[in-house]
Amino acid sequence: MHVRLWTDKIGMGLTGFGVFFLFFGMVLFFDKALLAIGNILFVAGLAFVIGLERTFRFFFQKHKMKATGFFLGGVFVVLIGWPIIGVVLEIYGFFLLFRGFFPVVVGFIRRIPVLGSILNLPFISAVSPGQLCSMVRCLGSSNQQ
Repeated sequence: MHVRLWTDKIGMGLTGFGVFFLFFGMVLFFDKALLAIGNILFVAGLAFVIGLERTFRFFFQKHKMKATGFFLGGVFVVLIGWPIIGVVLEIYGFFLLFRGFFPVVVGFIRRIPVLGSILNLPFISAVSPGQLCSMVRCLGSSNQQ
């Protein structure tokens, strides 16, 4: 139990630093080195938080293979030196992989005092989490029959 809490803390730190480096790499005009470090830290942090076996099970489910291909392909493209194309592929793969979590995240954010009031504005609250999820689902199934 104690070791699990320790790996969770390390994983959250790695994931946080990964997101920071990805954001900072995009702010600095798609800096290849920062994006590569951010990608490695994000994936390593995810493996620390949910475990190596569950990470592989999450990424390599049969119905998520297209999304995994885009996400990990984008990571690879960034690592070989084409950051803009790689980030576009990663973002598309990220939305396909995590589209089931978006309604949960939006519901959680609506409970946060300042952000919740912003999300409850009329023109923003008109787009419900279910609509957002269905829009992302339509993006992912455009090539499927």
